[in-house]
Amino acid sequence: MKTRYFALVAGIVFLVIGLLGFVPNLLTLPASAPDLAVKTGYGYLFGLFSVNVLHNIVRLVVGILGIVAYRKFVHARLFARSMAIFYGIVTVLGLIPATATLFGLIPIFGHNIWLHALAAVISAYFGYMIWERELQAA
Repeated sequence: MKTRYFALVAGIVFLVIGLLGFVPNLLTLPASAPDLAVKTGYGYLFGLFSVNVLHNIVRLVVGILGIVAYRKFVHARLFARSMAIFYGIVTVLGLIPATATLFGLIPIFGHNIWLHALAAVISAYFGYMIWERELQAA
């Protein structure tokens, strides 16, 4: 049950954050912000997390996948494992200046780095821990 609830909660959180990224009043864009090829919806959500339309779409997709994965343990575990790997890679890419904007498409620098790292660690915990009762029920 723990892994399934993780998928549901993570899905809802990512869906909400993805939707909030489309609210213009929640975005600010400092003059020092790096240039992006995709400027639509570009700004800092709550003044902290850099987003643009593509970043928001990725979060919406992750959110929807999490909610759908909640239905079965095996899907929830696959979701958590995939999220751990995906956000682990995104964290590393965010640390490298040449790839911190995913080639100008998606901003993954600044505060997004620790947010993605946190998502990867929590996802790894739920994706790779073996919950005996969940395996028996699956």
